[in-house]
Amino acid sequence: MPSGSSIRLDYSEHPPILAVRLQELFGLAQTPRIAGGRQVVKLHLLSPARRPVQVTQDLANFWRSTYAEVKKDLKGRYPKHYWPDDPLIAEATARVKPRK
Repeated sequence: MPSGSSIRLDYSEHPPILAVRLQELFGLAQTPRIAGGRQVVKLHLLSPARRPVQVTQDLANFWRSTYAEVKKDLKGRYPKHYWPDDPLIAEATARVKPRK
């Protein structure tokens, strides 16, 4: 992950599932792929409390179309966490807020 975390894939379904907190994907423009780039994984995007927020296989589209809505909801629930306006240029983090 861009945040430096190691997260296991769940191969019990097809395509494999990667359940990851949203903040750990900041800065990543495309959905991760496996098998030499042939297989896109299904992302289960999680809140800071590790609750499902969104499921997607198209991370680029999520950032463009849905992130602003999700951010508004999560920013109210999790104000101590980092919610950048532009997730594509933001630094991924596994921490509450990046250190300055």
